Amino acid sequence: MNGVELFLLGRALMKIGEESLPEPPGGADRQAGGARLTLIVAGDVAAHPGTTVSEIVGRTGLPQSQVSTAVARLREAGSVEAAPDPADRRRTLLHPAAEPSPRVAEVRATSIGPALAAALPAVTPAELRQLTAALDLLAHHLRPTTRA
Repeated sequence: MNGVELFLLGRALMKIGEESLPEPPGGADRQAGGARLTLIVAGDVAAHPGTTVSEIVGRTGLPQSQVSTAVARLREAGSVEAAPDPADRRRTLLHPAAEPSPRVAEVRATSIGPALAAALPAVTPAELRQLTAALDLLAHHLRPTTRA
């Protein structure tokens, strides 16, 4: 595998991941990339507790308006908490919620099985189990803190 193949594999896996996500309340439009952007922002807040919207913009390269929209969605879902910066009360610091919200619990509990099977219709159930195990192993090595 080379870098291009890995990049394209990552894109394919992102699409399968998006398909596996349960619909948000109100049926937000997936075509606009809302779920993808919200997950990127949620991951950044989890990796950098006490961050600001501006810092997320700098790290992700997303436009400020999209980051702000994603933060608003995450706050509404109870996934992210905001508090004034004690050192500079004009700034708002973002932290992951202390307890997972019902929406976070729902998303975490959703299996990738059906989306993976739909993306790979010629694969047998035994091969699907092997592929899922391989993805679990890869995730364990690439993102060990999320597997706890």
